[in-house]
Amino acid sequence: MKTLAIDKRKSTAHRLAIVEGHLKKVRRMVDEGAYCIDIIHQSRAIQQALRKFDDQVLQHHLSSCVARDIKQGNEERVTKELMQVFERL
Repeated sequence: MKTLAIDKRKSTAHRLAIVEGHLKKVRRMVDEGAYCIDIIHQSRAIQQALRKFDDQVLQHHLSSCVARDIKQGNEERVTKELMQVFERL
């Protein structure tokens, strides 16, 4: 994320802090023998927070890095890179 602007870095760092908080809570719940369904709810919250993080980073990538690379004539490389990302979804 070398090319992320400072304001975007703060926003993405905040999202990761949310994930970290949820993860700590899940670990504590497991250690304390919490009700399984409650653990699953927290796990789902982590997954949702990570999806939002991914969406945020991808949006920035498309509007800055991809746009720049297309202007520089690197459409084929950009297309290949994006296809690899979407194949993993």
